[in-house]
Amino acid sequence: MTSSGNADPQRGGGPEPSQRVHDSDVYRPSEHWARIGDLDMRFLDWGGDGPPVMALHGLASSAHWYDIVAPLLRQDFHIFAPDQRGHGQTTQAPSGYDWKTLSSDVTGLMDHLGLTTAAVLGHSWGGHVASGLAAYAPERVSRVVMIDGGFLNGHLWPTGTWEEFSNTLRPRNVTGDREEFLDRLRTQLADCWSDELERVVQTMVYDDEDGQIQDILRPSNHAQVLESMWNEPPSAILPRMTCPALIVAAGPRPDRANSEFSRRRQVMVAAAEQEMRNGRVHWVPDTIHDIGYHKPQELARVITGFLREE
Repeated sequence: MTSSGNADPQRGGGPEPSQRVHDSDVYRPSEHWARIGDLDMRFLDWGGDGPPVMALHGLASSAHWYDIVAPLLRQDFHIFAPDQRGHGQTTQAPSGYDWKTLSSDVTGLMDHLGLTTAAVLGHSWGGHVASGLAAYAPERVSRVVMIDGGFLNGHLWPTGTWEEFSNTLRPRNVTGDREEFLDRLRTQLADCWSDELERVVQTMVYDDEDGQIQDILRPSNHAQVLESMWNEPPSAILPRMTCPALIVAAGPRPDRANSEFSRRRQVMVAAAEQEMRNGRVHWVPDTIHDIGYHKPQELARVITGFLREE
């Protein structure tokens, strides 16, 4: 078992059951580092001769979120996946979690790679970073795909208060030691659990001095992210995008289809679709927030089809 989640936090740190991914099936990317502003940024390069694509992970995640879906995309595209500011093995910067700075981090990496423009993928919070990048640096972004992200708007929630928003999106529970952490995820992700996924999720956490699991993303930085999401919600960012954009939304599992949370998501997705000047929504039915874990083949087909459009 690879325990890459043991990275020093001071530095930085599926498919249906019949289609589960095994280590022997997975192409491994090369690992690189770049000095981007105040960051030592780690990124993964998947190779390939196709057009460049920047793949941005979600909150408290890492570049390895794409490890299952990227091999399905690399035959058509050249995928680069960074550990974003405060995540993975990239520098634990104490500030800079606003959309403009996060956008500068990505364009800085593009400059390092010699890329004038690229398509951008963003999962969850990464979808917000992707839309912010398209808004703040439109000349650098050809297309945007927001994977179950980019639409989260606390102002549309029942009370529409900061208190409700920040409490709902507080840091996840990762208490316990490594085996307890993995046991919880084995249960939560039972439909798509594999050795590969077990490796991936451990790149997002580390063991503290007491042997307890902690998210690599520090709570103080998590709080700054939430402030940015509240102060500049999708309604302030999405209308500023001019490039073609796609929201790939996760349709709920049957047992959650009529929940308040699912209804709230539908409202936010519909509102985001109205805000986009050149965008649309594609729903992936009967899945989970981490579509790339649960239905990587379908997600890859949707992304490829959209990025190939004239």
